[in-house]
Amino acid sequence: MAKKANKKTAKKPKKAKKTKTAEPTIYKGLAGVTVDTTSVSKVMPETNSLTYRGYAVQDLAANCRFEEVAYLMWHGELPTRAQLRKFEQDERSRRNISRAHVEVIRQYPKRAHPMDTLRTSVSYLGTTETAWGGEPAEKDLDRAMNMLAKIPTMIATDYRFRKGLKRISPRKDLSMSENFFHMCFGKVPPKEVIRAFDISLILYAEHSFNASTFTARVITSSRSDIYSAVTGGIGSLKGPLHGGANEAVMHNLLEIKTPARAEKWLRDKQANKELVMGFGHRVYKQGDSRVPTMRAALEDLAEWKGDTRWLEISDILQDIMINEKGIHPNLDFPAGPAYYLMGFEIDMYTPIFVMSRITGWAAHVLEQNANNSLIRPLSAYGGVKQRKVKPISKRK
Repeated sequence: MAKKANKKTAKKPKKAKKTKTAEPTIYKGLAGVTVDTTSVSKVMPETNSLTYRGYAVQDLAANCRFEEVAYLMWHGELPTRAQLRKFEQDERSRRNISRAHVEVIRQYPKRAHPMDTLRTSVSYLGTTETAWGGEPAEKDLDRAMNMLAKIPTMIATDYRFRKGLKRISPRKDLSMSENFFHMCFGKVPPKEVIRAFDISLILYAEHSFNASTFTARVITSSRSDIYSAVTGGIGSLKGPLHGGANEAVMHNLLEIKTPARAEKWLRDKQANKELVMGFGHRVYKQGDSRVPTMRAALEDLAEWKGDTRWLEISDILQDIMINEKGIHPNLDFPAGPAYYLMGFEIDMYTPIFVMSRITGWAAHVLEQNANNSLIRPLSAYGGVKQRKVKPISKRK
């Protein structure tokens, strides 16, 4: 017969120890998180210079036209004369858009923001062929060239229709910058304006894993196509915390109106803890390396136009922000008034940004496809614990 276990000596089953799970570290906005490598661009910490494929952007702006920088983005090296000639011929031959595409643009609501119409135009272009991600790089390079050539035409066509004007077809004998002014206004401005515009395109072309570029890479990582990636990039760029900041800067300057009102306007903004657009940057802590180049272009435009008001207001805002807050202006701060002096309406500033940034986006799409891994981060759950579903009859 089995003996009964002594109550005093019998061992009780051990309770499982509760293990504390470490709380994950949250990096809001992915600040400080390195998610991949890139050879497209980098801000060199030792010089505080943004570089494209190793070239300082201020040097590129001083020595190159935008088409040369576009070639550099996609091919890794600056072009020879022969390579540039071939590149330009290819781009110029693709500028026109189909009659059906023109009619699509004609149907857009006249009060729609040009970034919304451009987003739809690029998406429409993507419907004209069957495109998938992960195809040979030559295919995406061809599509990138298609967008580089046609996006200015889309923007200008929409602008003319919104103004109730007749569309102006692109010309093959003009540079990209010259042709854009021709399509918008029916004439090519003096070389000072074209040079300033070209510089702005060079400076806006690329900036590593910014919000819109990261959006494009995320879309590409799922093996979606380059048109979808660029459409997503446009949606991200539209926001005032990213590309739309250049529009917000000019709206602020117009609200201030005169240099005499600048300091009070800024003090009121600070007292109300409102964000002052055109200042601060996630990457630059000692000032945006693109600003001096764009500032010089703005000064040339102000002298050409005979209007220094926006420069004077900008100087007052900048001095207070730097000296009292240690916050420096970013590229949008001088770019906004520069585009205003060129004659562009404010809601066209961010679409112009797209004309430039298509080069950087495409370079990153190619890079992502070359060594792809699905971008799928984790999240920390902060909702209610798992619970049972009650039938509707028992819910109070």
